[in-house]
Order: sequence, then C-alpha cells, then structure tokens
Amino acid sequence: MEIKIGIRQVNREIVVESNKSAADVQQDFAEALKAGGLLTLTDEHGRNVLIPAEAIGYLDIGEENARRVGFGSV
Repeated sequence: MEIKIGIRQVNREIVVESNKSAADVQQDFAEALKAGGLLTLTDEHGRNVLIPAEAIGYLDIGEENARRVGFGSV
C-alpha cells in the first residue's frame, strides 16, 4: 500500500510503500501523535522511516489492494 506523508513547512511529500494495513497505519499514527513520539513505518524492502508525529501535516493512505501495472505486476 502506498502512504504519502506531508511534512509541515516542507514542499515535498514522503512516499512509502508498506505491507501494513490502513487500520494499522492509522493506529500507529494516532499512538505516535498522542505520545508526542515518532511515527515508524517499514517499507516493502525492510527500511525504517521515522518521522516526528508533530511534524506531520497529513497522511494519504492509498488502497490496500491496488492493482499494479507493468511488467513486474504478474
């Protein structure tokens, strides 16, 4: 699933491809925001993305089962 993260006062957004469900991402963000901590996401390649929750302007969570297009989609 594609997750787009808008950071306050930054023109570019961060895009992460994750295997987590939309509900899990929402819950992780709510917990990080409540605790004033870091939102930690792991992408499809196992890399961690750490973002201070208070710096996040928005989360755009894509479809969980989005259909891929191209040669590698089989």
